[in-house]
Amino acid sequence: MLENVRLSFQGIWSHKMRSFLTMLGIIIGIASIISIVSTIKGTNEQIKQNLIGAGNNNVTVSLKQGDGDYWMDNGLPSGVSKLSGDQKKRIREQDQVENASFYTERTYVSGIAKGNTTLDSAKALGVDENYLSTCGYQIYQGRGFVESDFSKTHKVVLLDDTAVLTLFPDESPVGKTIEIMGEPFTVIGVIKKADSRDDYYTYNQESYPLVLMPDVCWPIVFQYDEPENAVVMAKTTEDMSTVGKTTADIMNESVTNTTDSLSYQAEDLLEKAKSLQELGQSTNQQLIWIASISLLVGGIGVMNIMLVSVTERTSEIGLKKAIGARKRRILFQFLTEAAVLTSIGGLLGVLGGIIMAQVISRVSQTPVAISIPAIIFSVVFSMVIGIVFGLLPSVKAANLNPIDALRRE
Repeated sequence: MLENVRLSFQGIWSHKMRSFLTMLGIIIGIASIISIVSTIKGTNEQIKQNLIGAGNNNVTVSLKQGDGDYWMDNGLPSGVSKLSGDQKKRIREQDQVENASFYTERTYVSGIAKGNTTLDSAKALGVDENYLSTCGYQIYQGRGFVESDFSKTHKVVLLDDTAVLTLFPDESPVGKTIEIMGEPFTVIGVIKKADSRDDYYTYNQESYPLVLMPDVCWPIVFQYDEPENAVVMAKTTEDMSTVGKTTADIMNESVTNTTDSLSYQAEDLLEKAKSLQELGQSTNQQLIWIASISLLVGGIGVMNIMLVSVTERTSEIGLKKAIGARKRRILFQFLTEAAVLTSIGGLLGVLGGIIMAQVISRVSQTPVAISIPAIIFSVVFSMVIGIVFGLLPSVKAANLNPIDALRRE
């Protein structure tokens, strides 16, 4: 076997230009596939990150009516009870859960003001002590909530940048008082997302002013018990779907109303990412098939050059058979040469594909992720092409009559 490989390299080196032109179809085909697959993989990862957020493995579970959002009226809807302490404990103690928080929410709240300045379409949340850490907020002015704010029902709030710019454009808000539905609250801090790369958050929250208060203060403002939402941080991105489903199942133990189609549902961002990725799947497959045509052309080129090689080396084959070389030995020699030729082309194609992918990334600002399985598959596949398309010339060489072969010289 090693002797066959040595002879193959010797034959390739002795006809360098011819060998390179023969490998060119394989090189182009493999390079095209590697660059396409790398670009597809990079784009899919970017879609996933944009939806989920960089390093933010949060799943939101909220009360829905059918497939749409449940619009809050006054208090808990019929057939929906408050979450129990045991339910919250079971949600937090899931093996795949890093952290969890429970909160109530109102959007488009218009009763938030400082003097004559009012927030339009604000979002108000009544949160527990885990909300800031679970959702990735940090305090950059003032302080966050402390245990006494919850135990003593302190009427305090945290604002985001958008709310601060509207209510306190020229002064620090910390220590100042705002009114929420006529109730005075003291601003104790200003919050922002700890990770500015959280694209999903930025996309969804748009520019709604955000006001957070301790959940114990919620009934003071809105005067009713209301359904709680959950935001659960999974340990890994892959755990998000499982965590979301299990959390929704636990929370749905509080729902007995089936006539109004009320249920807690998880916002499965991982599934949304997969759906977006699948939209371009057919187009991606067509691109790969088109690139694979180059491999077919390259294989035909290998078969053609191997037939030429058999013709050129007819006397060599005849001599080997005359001194006792068997058909199998001749067959394997030419198959090995074809496999080595295409394998070198495959390796060069992989190198060219990686370079091409990086060039595409820089020119079009498209993310790429080099696929190791695609590289391994490409090299192995190129070797298979050499064996398949080298089979006919190898069989022809093995079946030459030694007397006819020697006479041809």
